[in-house]
Amino acid sequence: MARATGVTPKTVSRALNDAPHVSKAVRQKVKEAAAALDYHPNLAAQSLIARRSFLIGLTYERPSPSYVVELQNGALSRLENGRYRLIVLPFNHVASRPAELGTLLLRAGLDGVLLAPPACDQRELLDMLERQKLAYARITPHSELERGVVVAMDEVAAGHAVAAHVLELGHRRVGIILGDPSHAASKGRLKGYRQAFAEADLAIDQKLVVTGDFTYDVGYEVALELLRQTPRPTAILAQNDDMAVAAIAAARDLGHSVPTDISVAGFDNSEVSRTAWPQLTTVHQPVREMAWDAANRLIAALDGEMDAAPSRRDHPHELLVRASTAPPAR
Repeated sequence: MARATGVTPKTVSRALNDAPHVSKAVRQKVKEAAAALDYHPNLAAQSLIARRSFLIGLTYERPSPSYVVELQNGALSRLENGRYRLIVLPFNHVASRPAELGTLLLRAGLDGVLLAPPACDQRELLDMLERQKLAYARITPHSELERGVVVAMDEVAAGHAVAAHVLELGHRRVGIILGDPSHAASKGRLKGYRQAFAEADLAIDQKLVVTGDFTYDVGYEVALELLRQTPRPTAILAQNDDMAVAAIAAARDLGHSVPTDISVAGFDNSEVSRTAWPQLTTVHQPVREMAWDAANRLIAALDGEMDAAPSRRDHPHELLVRASTAPPAR
């Protein structure tokens, strides 16, 4: 390989390992030569030599399937054709046992870990990882945003946008389906709803606020509770798309039409929001892009290509108005 490219064996190794201090032109030349010679580095051997695993963990807690797929695809697209590999580590009830998750991550032999909600907001977990010098990047945290590598989106502004849309249509009796209370995102989105209501000089009716746990099944049951109230709400804000689609199903099962009788809006812009009928008004959360960015910046930190100081990057949200929302019936 060195003879074919005209560089030293050490430079070849550094280029194939995406190590720093190799020019882009030399790196490309070496990789093109490797492809032409059908050469594939032995990752196990690389790990032994470098005393590193080249494994990146991704941990999350039972969110919607679409959200998980977007997280994984974003991270995997950054790791594709590189020396790092992804290990997915789902873990339930993080808020009540952060130390157990920390032990799991430390025993997994990782070089670094991507922390999706709610793990990204667990101070005990972050303290533990820092003491043991396990690098991490946080995806959409809500607390201590100056701490570590942070990839964020303004959940409050996003919640405000979708609530303001429903209020501008003329809805005043609005049901709200919250997510898992251990996820800071649920509180952030609710704060945005409250801001939109306050700007419209309205108060949220607490009798119309229920918890759906971010799942379809629980979302369906609590949507039935809302829709059986007298008078029933004319619109429902659900804090993710799975619960919003469940609310549409509950409305139909009770003989109501969406959006003629009741408007429904979700959050995330997951695949189910686009395949539902009617298509769901929702907030686009760039999960894939944020996961890619978090993986990219974590790798940069691991490879010594990023400043040691904590860094943060914000990604924009977008309100997508589709067919599931309309003015209330007269």
